[in-house]
Amino acid sequence: MTVDAGESDSSSDRTRTACVIVASTRAATGVYDDRTGPVIAEWLRSRGWAEPLVQVVPDGEEVAAALQDAVASGVDLVVTTGGTGVNPSDRTPEATLPLLDRELPGVMEAIRLRGSASTPLAALSRGHAGIARGTTFVVNLPGSTGGVKDGLAVLDDLLDHVIDQLHGGDHER
Repeated sequence: MTVDAGESDSSSDRTRTACVIVASTRAATGVYDDRTGPVIAEWLRSRGWAEPLVQVVPDGEEVAAALQDAVASGVDLVVTTGGTGVNPSDRTPEATLPLLDRELPGVMEAIRLRGSASTPLAALSRGHAGIARGTTFVVNLPGSTGGVKDGLAVLDDLLDHVIDQLHGGDHER
């Protein structure tokens, strides 16, 4: 996978890039259509991001490979959806953690807290968030559309600041 992350180092004049990885064996095999990847892609487009690459892969090793490829491509953001629960095939957190240089546990705490307002099952999400290769923000969202919407609501207030900081931006004064 090749993604043009822009020529400039300045976060204000470069197009932000993202990859969305949907971890769902049933969606990947055509049992049903993925409904979460399009929600995330539209959210990114509405924020002025470049058209994100959306990949639907089966749970397990293919998630790990897609994550490694996405991070290696140098995108600003990798969002996963699915594979964060307690089912034996839910392995997205295990595929994500080795790629992170620095974890951002407060992001996941905020996502779980927001989701818990709608369902107690949000507490079961084992997702991670953090920085990979120094410049890529990675976040694991649940596989439900409600969980994705809760996660995006939290990211609404954080994403621009995180990306600006990763590209050398300063805090607003």
